[in-house]
Amino acid sequence: MRILNINHPPDSGPGTFLGPLNAAHAELVSWRPTEAPEPPAPAAEFDAVLSLAGSANPDQDREFPWLRTEKKLLREALRRKIPMLGVGLGAELIAVAAGASVRQAAGPEIGWYQVELTAMARRDPVLGFLPTRFEALQWHSYALALPDSGTELARGNDAAQAFRIGSHAWALQFNAHATEHDFRRWLAQESDSEPARSLGTDVEELAEETLERLAAWQEIGRGICERFLEVVRTSQEERLAQQQKNAPAQ
Repeated sequence: MRILNINHPPDSGPGTFLGPLNAAHAELVSWRPTEAPEPPAPAAEFDAVLSLAGSANPDQDREFPWLRTEKKLLREALRRKIPMLGVGLGAELIAVAAGASVRQAAGPEIGWYQVELTAMARRDPVLGFLPTRFEALQWHSYALALPDSGTELARGNDAAQAFRIGSHAWALQFNAHATEHDFRRWLAQESDSEPARSLGTDVEELAEETLERLAAWQEIGRGICERFLEVVRTSQEERLAQQQKNAPAQ
């Protein structure tokens, strides 16, 4: 399977998702739109798309013109029903690509917050294995809006935390792919930001709590990615079967 991995910060990557991706022998094609203005190939050339976290906000097209390019690619992937998984900024961009209006939240979420699955999530192929309630690692100041075509899968703090579009696209506000490297980068770059200051975030306390929880949290992240890759495999098989059905008889 050939997967487009969209990374936003300079030193970021697929994080916890890398293990399942390697186990699936996925061909991972990385695109960093902050550095390369155009994607390496059209959406149609990939079996799946991963769009991960970033410090930009989804409505900052004027400040970051690459956001328009990424949204265009995500819209095309949605149109073609290419499997997608978005996390953080990636989830917000999927929401915008699907027609939702994503705006700043009433308050930022930085640290660990309780998330509750909806009834529709219980049999979801990607999130259905999770407990009904769990605490998730968050670092964002925008709310995840639910598109008209979306099915809400999780809520927390009176806002959507995850949704699915059809049977091919998932958006997660919580940082399911985060590694210790990612978290320490957020601390170094964002702990003195206005959202963190507004919450009075105790950086040392948050770091201690997160490092204690991270191993269990990464198991959840790997589980999410493994199940998403099963969706990708099924999509590949269905596409191949359709191609064979449509092939002219010899």
